[in-house]
Amino acid sequence: MEYFNLFIKSVFVDNMIFAYFLGMCSYLAVSKTVKTSAGLGLAVTFVLVVTVPVNYLINKYLLSPGALAWISPRFATVDLSFLTYILFIAIIAAIVQILEMIIETFTPSLYSALGIFLPLIAVNCAILGCSLFMQERAFSNVGEAAVFGLGSGIGWLLAIVAIAAIREKLRYSKIPKALQGVGISFIITGLMGIAFMAFMGIKL
Repeated sequence: MEYFNLFIKSVFVDNMIFAYFLGMCSYLAVSKTVKTSAGLGLAVTFVLVVTVPVNYLINKYLLSPGALAWISPRFATVDLSFLTYILFIAIIAAIVQILEMIIETFTPSLYSALGIFLPLIAVNCAILGCSLFMQERAFSNVGEAAVFGLGSGIGWLLAIVAIAAIREKLRYSKIPKALQGVGISFIITGLMGIAFMAFMGIKL
């Protein structure tokens, strides 16, 4: 039940887009078609599911103050937390590189559609933010970290697919010239963020 509550909270209440506005660059740039948005959303979800648990283990057994005590009591006072950003980003970049090679091999059309935004997943602030939130919330085990990563990825996927579906419909709408393009997308994102605030009333 705790895992289920954490998953629901990660998807709806603490949505990376609508609650924290993380990953907005890819969210706005790629969300022109549902197909492309779904592909990027799945890629981001995969990266989060892998990187958050890995970064959890790195944080617990390497970076946290006293984490090296498992090697020897002499290292109990060692604090490597200053390496957090470097190691977290290195893990994310490595996983994204592997994912990029897989997509290029098996789905060249999606690889071409995503273009530069696929390798830029490595610098997607939603992915790094998720790992930093994991560290801040001090989850008790790697399972909670994995569920948090999965929920955050599904939430990001839900957000980008939803805005892509709306933007496809907007092509047939009469939008004032000054609001066409990114302008109306920002307005819709704000409205969707307000709508998602309703989920804050869920008792978990």
